[in-house]
Amino acid sequence: MSDRTAPGCRLRLDWVYGYRGHQCRNNLFYTAGKELVYFVAGVGVVYNTREHSQRFYLGHNDDIISLALHPERSLVATGQVGKDPYVCVWDSFTVQTVSLLRDGHTHGIACLAFSADGQRLSSVGLDAKNTVCIWEWKKGKILATASGHSDRIFDICWDPFQQNRLVSCGVKHIKFWSLCGNALSPKRGIFGKTGDLQTILCVASAKDDITYSGALNGDIYVWKGLNLMRTVQSAHGVSGPPVQAGIFSMYSCEEGFATGGRDGCIRLWDVDFKPITKIDLREAEQGYKGLSIRSVCWRADRILAGTQDSEIFEVMVRERDKPLLIMQGHSEGELWALDAHPKKPLAVTGSDDRSVRLWSLADHALIARCNMEEAVRSVAFSLDGSQLALGMKDGSFTVLRVRDMTEVVHIKDRKEVIHEMKFSPDGTYLAVGSNDGLVDIYAVAQRYKKVGECSKSSSFITHLDWSVDGKILQSNDGAGERLFYRMPMGKPIINKEEVKGQRWASWSSVLGSEVSGIWPKYSDSTAINAVDASLAAAVLVTGDDLGLVKLYRFPCLRKGAKFRKYIGHSAHVTNVRWSSDQQYVLTTGGADHALFQWRFLPEEVMNGGVDVNTQETHGDSNSEESDSDVSDVPELDSDIEQETQINYERQVYKEDLHQLRQQSREKKQQVGSLKRQRAPDQGLRLQFVHGYRGYDCRNNLFYTQSGEVVYHVAAVAVVYNRQLHSQRFYLGHDDDILSLSVHPLKDYAATGQVGRDPAVHVWDVQTLKCLSLLRGHHQRGVCALDFSADGKTLVSVGVDEGHSMVVWDWKRGEKLATARGHKEKIFVVRTNPMVMDRLVTVGIKHIRFWQHAGGGLTFRRGAFRSVGRPETMMSVCYGRSEALVFSGAATGDVYIWKEPVLLKTVKAHDGPVFAMFSLDKGFVTGGKDGVVELWDDMFERCLKTYAIKRTSLSPGSKGLLLEDNPSIRAISLGHGHILVGTKNGEVLEIDKTGPMTLLVQGHMEGEVWGLAAHPLLPVCVTVSDDKTLRLWETSANHRMVAVRKLKRGGRCCSFSPDGKALAVGLSDGGVLVVNADTLEDLLSFHHRRDAVSDIRFSPDPGKYLAVASHDSFVDIYNVLSTKRVGICKGASSYITHIDWDARGKLLQVNTGAKEQLFFEAPRGRRQSIQNSELERTEWSSWTCVLGSSCEGIWPTHSDITDVNAASLTRDRTLLATGDDFGFLKVFSYPVRGQYARFKRYVGHSSQVTNARWAQDDSALLTVGGADTALMIWARERGGWTNRELDPPPAVDSEESEDDVEEDGGYDSDVAREKTVDYVSKMYAVSIREMRGSKPHQQQKELSAEERPPVSRAAPQPEKLQKNNVSKKKRLVEDLVLDHVFGFRGFDCRNNLHYLNDGSDIVYHTAATAIVHSLSNGTQSFYLEHTDDILCLTVNQHPKYKNVIATGQIGDISEIPGTNPSIHVWDAMSKQTLSILRSPHTKGVGYVNFSATGKLLLSVGVEPEHTITVWRWQEGSRLCSKAGHPDRIFMVEFRPDSDSQFVSVGIKHVKFWTLAGGALMYRKGVVGTVEDGRMQTMLSVAFGANNLTFTGAINGDVYVWRDHFLLRVVAKAHTGPVFAMYTTLRDGLIVTGGKERPTKEGGAVKLWDQEMKRCRAFQLETGQQVECVRSVCRGKGKILVGTKDGEILEVGEKNAASNLLLDSHARGGIWGLAAHPVKELCITASDDATIRLWDLSDKKLLNKVCVSHAARCVSYSSDGEMLGVGMKNGEFLLLLSNSLKMWAKKRDRCASLQDLRFSPDRRLLAVGSVENTVDVYDMSGGPSLNRLVYCSDVPAFILQLDFSADSCYIQVSTGAYKRLVFEVPSGKLLSDQNTIDRITWATWTSILGDEVLGIWPRNADKADVICACVSHAGLNVVSGDDFGLVKLFDFPCMEKFAKHKRYLGHSPHVTQIRFSHNDEYVISTGGDDCSVFVWKCL
Repeated sequence: MSDRTAPGCRLRLDWVYGYRGHQCRNNLFYTAGKELVYFVAGVGVVYNTREHSQRFYLGHNDDIISLALHPERSLVATGQVGKDPYVCVWDSFTVQTVSLLRDGHTHGIACLAFSADGQRLSSVGLDAKNTVCIWEWKKGKILATASGHSDRIFDICWDPFQQNRLVSCGVKHIKFWSLCGNALSPKRGIFGKTGDLQTILCVASAKDDITYSGALNGDIYVWKGLNLMRTVQSAHGVSGPPVQAGIFSMYSCEEGFATGGRDGCIRLWDVDFKPITKIDLREAEQGYKGLSIRSVCWRADRILAGTQDSEIFEVMVRERDKPLLIMQGHSEGELWALDAHPKKPLAVTGSDDRSVRLWSLADHALIARCNMEEAVRSVAFSLDGSQLALGMKDGSFTVLRVRDMTEVVHIKDRKEVIHEMKFSPDGTYLAVGSNDGLVDIYAVAQRYKKVGECSKSSSFITHLDWSVDGKILQSNDGAGERLFYRMPMGKPIINKEEVKGQRWASWSSVLGSEVSGIWPKYSDSTAINAVDASLAAAVLVTGDDLGLVKLYRFPCLRKGAKFRKYIGHSAHVTNVRWSSDQQYVLTTGGADHALFQWRFLPEEVMNGGVDVNTQETHGDSNSEESDSDVSDVPELDSDIEQETQINYERQVYKEDLHQLRQQSREKKQQVGSLKRQRAPDQGLRLQFVHGYRGYDCRNNLFYTQSGEVVYHVAAVAVVYNRQLHSQRFYLGHDDDILSLSVHPLKDYAATGQVGRDPAVHVWDVQTLKCLSLLRGHHQRGVCALDFSADGKTLVSVGVDEGHSMVVWDWKRGEKLATARGHKEKIFVVRTNPMVMDRLVTVGIKHIRFWQHAGGGLTFRRGAFRSVGRPETMMSVCYGRSEALVFSGAATGDVYIWKEPVLLKTVKAHDGPVFAMFSLDKGFVTGGKDGVVELWDDMFERCLKTYAIKRTSLSPGSKGLLLEDNPSIRAISLGHGHILVGTKNGEVLEIDKTGPMTLLVQGHMEGEVWGLAAHPLLPVCVTVSDDKTLRLWETSANHRMVAVRKLKRGGRCCSFSPDGKALAVGLSDGGVLVVNADTLEDLLSFHHRRDAVSDIRFSPDPGKYLAVASHDSFVDIYNVLSTKRVGICKGASSYITHIDWDARGKLLQVNTGAKEQLFFEAPRGRRQSIQNSELERTEWSSWTCVLGSSCEGIWPTHSDITDVNAASLTRDRTLLATGDDFGFLKVFSYPVRGQYARFKRYVGHSSQVTNARWAQDDSALLTVGGADTALMIWARERGGWTNRELDPPPAVDSEESEDDVEEDGGYDSDVAREKTVDYVSKMYAVSIREMRGSKPHQQQKELSAEERPPVSRAAPQPEKLQKNNVSKKKRLVEDLVLDHVFGFRGFDCRNNLHYLNDGSDIVYHTAATAIVHSLSNGTQSFYLEHTDDILCLTVNQHPKYKNVIATGQIGDISEIPGTNPSIHVWDAMSKQTLSILRSPHTKGVGYVNFSATGKLLLSVGVEPEHTITVWRWQEGSRLCSKAGHPDRIFMVEFRPDSDSQFVSVGIKHVKFWTLAGGALMYRKGVVGTVEDGRMQTMLSVAFGANNLTFTGAINGDVYVWRDHFLLRVVAKAHTGPVFAMYTTLRDGLIVTGGKERPTKEGGAVKLWDQEMKRCRAFQLETGQQVECVRSVCRGKGKILVGTKDGEILEVGEKNAASNLLLDSHARGGIWGLAAHPVKELCITASDDATIRLWDLSDKKLLNKVCVSHAARCVSYSSDGEMLGVGMKNGEFLLLLSNSLKMWAKKRDRCASLQDLRFSPDRRLLAVGSVENTVDVYDMSGGPSLNRLVYCSDVPAFILQLDFSADSCYIQVSTGAYKRLVFEVPSGKLLSDQNTIDRITWATWTSILGDEVLGIWPRNADKADVICACVSHAGLNVVSGDDFGLVKLFDFPCMEKFAKHKRYLGHSPHVTQIRFSHNDEYVISTGGDDCSVFVWKCL
């Protein structure tokens, strides 16, 4: 019996005994149908307790570990472990998959929870970051994802009352999450003093922000918001001694809460968490000590509890003292022991949990259970079933009476575990096999006396079987030996003959010829743990380590037999057994502790009709593993074989060009732009392509709506017009197209290409515009596509390993569903015409019927049954009724299916049926036999056949058939014709009446290298590896006029000068010369072994023929005498190109080693020629690629790409080259210098092997290597002149990459901004270079005279003089931001907008967005950003009024979660509407809303300058693409579009289109407009009719139509045009730039719609405004933001400017002082100004320019005098009222850091970077006599403070040391006691024990910069490098003191002060140039 087919019988899962309670929790629920749902192993179980029946969900392929129930309680989500784990959402009634959620997690899915509305699902992974994902599960789409926690998360739940809030808990933490946009942001729960920080095991949310959680110690923790509010002590725990017992499960329902814990109790609580009752399961009848509850569920009057030991209890609330045990299984440890009762339907199992259990198979119940002392590893029933032998782990065995489970005997002869035991067939002996490798034989009747021993095994015993007569025992052992022994003594049987004919009583052996088929062909790898044969049914069942149960025929003799496989067990299947009546198969799982009972369905049951219940989806089929070599499947057809071996890998993919470009830009910059030669002004246009890709593609030929034909070849999709015999091209692809599909309306096409991340383009056949670009899922290539019948979705199949399938919503560019298609190649995918969510795929030996399920697809395999053999399917079609499917097989049969069952097969063709097309009333098929057949609608009759033969070609054909009956690869119908594509690259049209017309053709599979143009006629010749030589007409007729088959492939060809002869070089070194008209042989020679690489006739009259070969020689023949007259030697590598000079005397030769050699003809002597002489040589042709005249053609990365061919026009002006990247480039000749500029064209896919100009230079001919195409390009002379009218050229050449110098000059502002590094200043680093250890890390030495706690000494004096605070001391509780002076103008643009018709404005500074009301001057703030805001925009659509988007800086690497985010918020309510965590790594540089307001565009400031489009309301990212290698300043949507936008930046303008889910751009083409050249563009505005205006760095505005430059508005401003604004209501445009105000000019201008006329505004702010960065236009007013941070409003009528806001210009503000008696403060900044602000009126009072950067300011104690310290070491004293100069002095040359007046106004102390403090005497008037300088200071000075009595000065320094000096003597005080008694006038020091607590834990990266103690002396505020303002109590002695923190500043708060009466706190920023005023509460 060598039948290797799978058996016809099946198994169906009937019952699962067990429940997974270990390592899982919350996994047991009541469904809406009052059934239980839980899981065990890899199976989801729905258990109906009333009917005692189970249903199974088998959609997982590994252990399930988590489960959640949908709020409507019929859908279930389960998550599994595994490498690529997924979540299945399934219906508990039908147990069918509803949705698959893939690609969210790795390792496993630990928790799941549905949201209260059931729309969303959250999942937590088992990976190191415990990733949390939020899914829109119906679509299978991830909405948000975040790192969960560094340690395990145990539970997660949604807040039922706030739909975007979740809570998760786990090891030592609880987190509260909020979901906004695509950002999931956590806040940690604060345990505080209420409870210990500990592990939280479960959570439940309640209303009012209350969360209940169960802790490891048995307490319930109750949270309000983030804070622990109270605890319910020992909610669980054993009474008496406090034993802590974790609460594992908490369930909330309408009635309240149920909790279950380790103490075995269930507790019920009401809705307010007051206890109701307690149910102790340990006390129950079935309870036991140590019972631990893992899962509880409470539903009305019933409660479920699942335990650690795999039991399920059900409790009725009324009878709570009588819990029912409704399911049980084995618990901990592995389960190995299994046997079936010999007579009754009973089974027994024994496990490491030391229990033995007896199960009734008929009742599905546990009958008896007995606990042993030891773990049980094997069991065996005696012959009559009365006794039971148990083998133990300790080497002993026990025999029990089955009746009452009492012990008969216990024997221990061995030390190692007993793994196998069997009673002999007559019941007299018991054989016991142990891991010692021995089998002992015991006599049953003699009270189990040992009578024999078998000792030949070298390893542990695995299986034993007795022969029927009981004379022989066979054993298997771990070493893979099968041995035989004579019974009962145990003598080994050496002679195998004795055993041969034996019949065995049982068969459990995994070794032996009878079962060799269970081992895969070439392996002994899979460990098969157990087998059991049913001798009656001749079936063998096996269990293996992969968790599979398999059925084979028995005996099963040949390796690699086929089988049926069943999944369900997770890891190891440890044992399998047939029941005594052969009705059931029993299997046990090792780790899953489960016993599975399978129903055996013999063959006769199966054939009586298809058993629909066998869930075919789940692996119930001929396995795939053993497909490789089924004896009865015929050999693969040679064509198919060949095709499956095609490899679409590329060494270098087109995507890699990007990296190469980066390198090449650097290289080009070294050469410098001026040395690089200009690009030619002539170009090419693709005119015609000869070729059609038929050899490895199918179904790729269609009619369009208008009757044109669409197909593809190389990287070109061709739209061919039959009437005109002309072609149009879609050139969006950059590599081979492999598949094509047409939209049902036939107006759009989809094409898929080869690539590392291959793209699918959907494009419009009429306009050839790309509508959608789909990528990001497949690898290598896309081999099949199909639109759905409604045209909304598109399915694509990849050629990656798993042949992945993706269903796309192609208009939105979203993936709807993904799946792994099949491990073998898939040829065709088809969508069902009636039911949109079904599809079918066919391929190598398979057909699958698919159904959408959420984000995944589920399939059913075709059931061939006995109707047909499993064949490779090449084509497939749906029939008229939805379930009918017809597939064409490799045998030529058509298989007819009713999903998923095969009904019948019909013979249709000889050889594979490659193509099939369905009509209204039937089908058309095409096969390898070259016949087209017309069939009726059920394939009952063949109505008509057409054979494709030369004789039937009509005279109108555009070519010749290469051979009769070519293999047919594609068929399409329409317009009364049948369209046919053949493997040989021909496209034919068959008229229904019979005649055929050939439309286009090309070469067949194989590389094309040979190409030559006829010297006189418009004819060319090609020769290819497909062994054909073809002659083409290149004029308007475009056809093949002659073809000849060769014996071998050819690599080159050449016409003689008169065009009569044609020489062909063959790949075996032979040369053929043929007649150029008839292609008949003239002569041939053969001197070389390697391929001939180039061949040339000498110029007139063609006397000699030079033949170059890969042997590195050039042979010269005399054509007439056919003799070899010369050999050119000396090349060190193969020859690539040869050219003759015009006289026929000299040969130029290029070699593969890049040598340029010269030989004299005809002898072949080598010559060396000087360059100067070369210049003068006339060449008859130029095809060489080396030498100074074409140096510039080599790209920067030429080490990778070889330029394969070059060709020069006759007029020697244009050189065309073809390279290995598939690029065709045109250069101006001669091409001197490196890296010349060029125009380049894409069309060929892999490499361009040859290029030749036609005889009159009017066209260029190119051939592609592997793409088999011959392309004809028309030469276009000169630019097109009248721009306004001419259509743009059909193919834009891509200009060569960007250039460096050509820029509109230099502008310091732009240059600075170009190089802004947004990251180095982030979180940086301290802003000051400090050294030493930080205060909180310093060790304190205790001084000897540390005062005792109760001191008799006088009480400590006050630390701080309490000045003038209205006698009662006020403690400041909180700060709120009141006003900000600042606007970020220096490096941002368009960040200032009107709101509410001009009554408010919105702008930003630092990390704060400000809404400033113009009517009352108040400000409100949006403070959610964590770092500097860089951009701001307002949604213009009325539906989204006052919706603002802001983007910030952030660096992914620094701190997790500081991924720079974009916030979308409401300007009035300050509600965050959405947070978008962006892919821009360093920061978001610009944002902009689309016309409908639904999309948001953002651009990053990272090196790639990624552009991203968002659907901001959903938080989903539509697409992202690298924008440009240099800085992009702006991206703006066209005001009327949601898909078109423009980006401008350093030397670029790009016009982008959002196509579905992808971005495509065209570079702006400058062309020949006067004065036009690509330069840095800074701003953009829009006009009607597709006009775009861009503002340039040199002050011009460029006007574009589409992407062509139309004209230039010269000098719109004299300096850079920084800002442009398009008014939507009237189309007027405002520009802002750099311009000195003059009569006509100004920095702001208002223009008409076409920017032809303008009106300028001069801006007045007290001084002239020259540089405008932001403009916005409202009703009659223009809002202007300047570089210096001012905001003005200009009236359009009267041109009056009104200053709305003042702030410091760029530079840090280091100086700050509050007036001692008035609500004023003064600031000093690096912008060289000091400014006086009124704190109550919120305005600037005065500003003084001080000519140098000012670093510090201070008032005298009476407020009369003001000191200012400068960066250059000078200081000024001003009178504070008038700000007039009183004195100035400069004793230092480095920056002054602080200066202070003594309280008695006599002294002035000045501290500098030079580590000194100078003390001046002020009483002597403005001469300022220096009294002393304190010099023993270890580092630069930070702050100074005088004591209240003016006798001391405290100095804090950069070495973290605080010193105290006596003044005016300058003596350093060292006595700590004295220091402790000083009362200070002010305290601004950041050092000292009194303020130790202000130093944070994470100060290693950043310092505290400034501090100030309030005048009341009760508070201290600090500012730090993080940009935080913090409020502490004073004194602040303990480390890491408690505080409140306030966000708003960017990094580095430089100074901070209390105002004179502690009303306000003022803080200033280093980076943000802003002054913040906080109100104290």
